[in-house]
Amino acid sequence: MPPPLRRDGVPEALGEESRKLTKEQLFTMAATASINFSSMICYSILGPFFPSEAEKKGASNTIVGLIFGCFALVNFSTSLILGNYITHIGAKFMFVAGMFVSGCVTILFGMLDKVPSGPMFIGLCFLVRAMDAVGFAAAMTASFSILAKAFPSNIATVLGSLEIFTGLGLVLGPPLGGFLYQSFGFEVPFITLGCVVLVLVPVNMCILPKYDSIPSKDSFWKLILLPKVLILCFTIFSLSACLGFLDPTMSLFILKKFKLPAGYVGLVFLGLALSYSLSSPLLGLLSDKLPYLRKWLLVSGSLMTALCFFMLGPAPVLHIESQLWMFVLVLVLVGFSLGMSAIPVFPEILHCAYENGFEEGLSLLGLVSGLFSAMWSLGAFTGPTLGGFLNEKLGFEWASAIQGGWALLSGLATGIFYITEATRRSSSSSLQNPPGNNEERTHLMGSET
Repeated sequence: MPPPLRRDGVPEALGEESRKLTKEQLFTMAATASINFSSMICYSILGPFFPSEAEKKGASNTIVGLIFGCFALVNFSTSLILGNYITHIGAKFMFVAGMFVSGCVTILFGMLDKVPSGPMFIGLCFLVRAMDAVGFAAAMTASFSILAKAFPSNIATVLGSLEIFTGLGLVLGPPLGGFLYQSFGFEVPFITLGCVVLVLVPVNMCILPKYDSIPSKDSFWKLILLPKVLILCFTIFSLSACLGFLDPTMSLFILKKFKLPAGYVGLVFLGLALSYSLSSPLLGLLSDKLPYLRKWLLVSGSLMTALCFFMLGPAPVLHIESQLWMFVLVLVLVGFSLGMSAIPVFPEILHCAYENGFEEGLSLLGLVSGLFSAMWSLGAFTGPTLGGFLNEKLGFEWASAIQGGWALLSGLATGIFYITEATRRSSSSSLQNPPGNNEERTHLMGSET
């Protein structure tokens, strides 16, 4: 029997918790902040210099896109499996083990410049990125579940606040990676950051609380076949595909178009990362306090993302010459629009699950977090892979405009779904409560006599 729901879809018993943070909640936030920051900084250091380094080793633009994309493809399948078995493995163990694997593999990636050019280099890039994806999937799936368990009544606010650390990792990764690469070569950025992640492992082993749970009979298929969840999954996919497209393509475009050195390319990434991380806490708070706004945030965020990607090149059909200040401004708007759509998705899926009879607990949270991570990863595979191919065949201007089509489709689909849902509910309530019901007629007849 599912718990009774408040208006925002949170179980009533959970909504009555104290507003004051407990020690366990503070430790949970600290642990999750560490994985958000460390994983994003390790992920984002590749952007400024790896595509050009891989080209020197004989990898084409399409292959570079596949190397970025294979991380996401492995992450997709691993997230679904780990989300389903989180109650058997244990959320804390999954979190810590994922961090350990990710730290070790980041160090290994720094050794790849010693490998001979050609197929051997490309093959080992794929292998190491796949191993990193397994560690990343374990840590992130566990972190979403633990956060939702620790903060059941304000998960969007907490997720939005912790996106500051995600943004900080994205902000510091490219310039730090570019600086270390220019100063010390290919190895040092990866070895340095890998060691930082490994240092955080024992810290999180000590501070992260352990959450016990009972396995439930609910399945991924039951969850994902809900029409609303399917639409929200497509939203996650489209946003991730748009963001992932920038990984193998944007640095090459900036280097060729604006003639910036590799060290300065990372600074251009600041526009997107800063706007996303600074706006996320406010968007999370809005999503929790005014849950009816979530649908508008989702629709308008997707449509705004589509428009921004059309302007990023800009698309040749507009006949506008690309300039650095305009490029950075559009990236700032992309960061904000991504936050508008990404932050409300997790609580909306949870709300939908509660409405459809899913049992509250870590098992459901594992399903939702695994599904979220998997859909994000599927987009992160499609974005770089298709983006690398389109960039090679059509150029960055057309490729970015086409990539924005994912967000356009998602915004239109979400808008149509919410309009249809509102119309159906309105007609259903009017059928249940007809204007001339029996009580009104009895009252009128009594007043006439």
